[in-house]
Amino acid sequence: MENLFTLFLQPELLLYLAGGLFFGMYAGAIPGISVTMAASLAISFSFGWSPMPAIATILGVHIGGVYGGSRSAILLNVPGTPAAIATSFDGYPMAKKGEAGHALTVTAVQSVVGGLIGALVLVLATPLLIKFALLFAPRDYFMLAMLGIFLLSSLTGDSFVKGMFCGVLGMFLGCVGMDTMTAVNRFTFGNVNLMSGITSIAIMIGTFGMSESLFQVRDLRNVTVRKQKLDRMRPSIKEVVKYFPLTLRCSLIGAFVGALPGTGGDIAAIICYDHAKRSVKHPEVPFGEGAIEGLVAPESANNAAVGGAYVPMLALGIPGDSVAAIIISALLIHGITPGPTLVNSQPQMFYMIIACIIVGNIILLPVALTGIKVFAKIAETPKEILLPIIIVLTVIGSYAANNNVFDVYVMVIAGILGYFLKRHDFPVGPIILGFILSNLLELNLRRTIAMCYGSVSELFGQIFTSPLSIVLFLILAGMLAMQTPLKQVLKRKEKAD
Repeated sequence: MENLFTLFLQPELLLYLAGGLFFGMYAGAIPGISVTMAASLAISFSFGWSPMPAIATILGVHIGGVYGGSRSAILLNVPGTPAAIATSFDGYPMAKKGEAGHALTVTAVQSVVGGLIGALVLVLATPLLIKFALLFAPRDYFMLAMLGIFLLSSLTGDSFVKGMFCGVLGMFLGCVGMDTMTAVNRFTFGNVNLMSGITSIAIMIGTFGMSESLFQVRDLRNVTVRKQKLDRMRPSIKEVVKYFPLTLRCSLIGAFVGALPGTGGDIAAIICYDHAKRSVKHPEVPFGEGAIEGLVAPESANNAAVGGAYVPMLALGIPGDSVAAIIISALLIHGITPGPTLVNSQPQMFYMIIACIIVGNIILLPVALTGIKVFAKIAETPKEILLPIIIVLTVIGSYAANNNVFDVYVMVIAGILGYFLKRHDFPVGPIILGFILSNLLELNLRRTIAMCYGSVSELFGQIFTSPLSIVLFLILAGMLAMQTPLKQVLKRKEKAD
């Protein structure tokens, strides 16, 4: 355990960690530059470094990037990262009411608290989480991904059917391109650019950024710019204590979800937003209209999921999310093999990674509080100036993902589609989540079918042989039952009484 202090015995590592945090935070705040892309860039310029400075920098990028996505989600309603989608539900309404400064401060504090809890879970509960994660069969991953889409569909609009339609639309878009198992082209229509699939960055920027800009351009005359209140910029200890029970619950859920290989902060944030909506009975402001709880839950969850994602990586050599996969690549580049032998073969590296996650979340607070006043001023910019800038940024961001003009065309089409969906009260959030989870859904469904030799009866039979599968199946069935006409009749009857 003395190796935990390696970070302090080599103070220059703290500078690398802080530099990665700063870069990751501002990269995550720019729509189009994902955390994965930022981590990839960090690998490219740290290729020739010694292993510890390189890994410390990339870890800082990961921690800072997950938080950074909340800034554009709050100010522009354009999540910088998929993990910040749920943050936009209440963050953007707060910015429209002139409370962008308070929203940014809350997300900074909750990100730090959630990240620290996730780091402590990584240290204290790693063996337990590994054993539990190994219980998940392909069918369980499929049901978990479906659960994420069901949750978002029920949370982001008045109609569950409209939400599910958008979720299925996202899954369909995720199927475009070359089949990962058979290499057969699907829905490419002979277009070479579609063979590798549709870029998630282009879809996300289009459905959120471009569609929101078009939507606001339509009502430009009726849009008023609110003066932002910048008097609540310091973290409130009283507020942290008040929401700590919710923070703790969501952080634990986030760390657990993050520990499941193939999941990540986006699913954790959606699950915890739903948990907050169901468990907080009397919020000061309704959810979706600027509830603080709507920021506390997803921000503590997605940052706690960072710590959880390193559990399978350190113990099994299996990445918990895409950034963890990049860090595995960085370790291999430097001749370090992650997995069960890492703690014995390279104890300094093993404990340095844990120390970086803990210390990185502590450093995140002062780094996150920098520039909040400048960022809050973005919400005060007249829409006649801001909207054209956002549209230009959406074009640059979608092009920068792969340096491909075709991605810009995809983004524009997605923006126009999102605009018409919003006009008819269809939520666009499920499109993104469905798109992101489509690969996880498809691969695990096909693996499950292969394990059952194509037999539907055996497929359902397998579900009832595992307690975990039974629980997930009952949750999914319960969520569907909650959306039946009978449930709506009972609700109306309760209101009448």
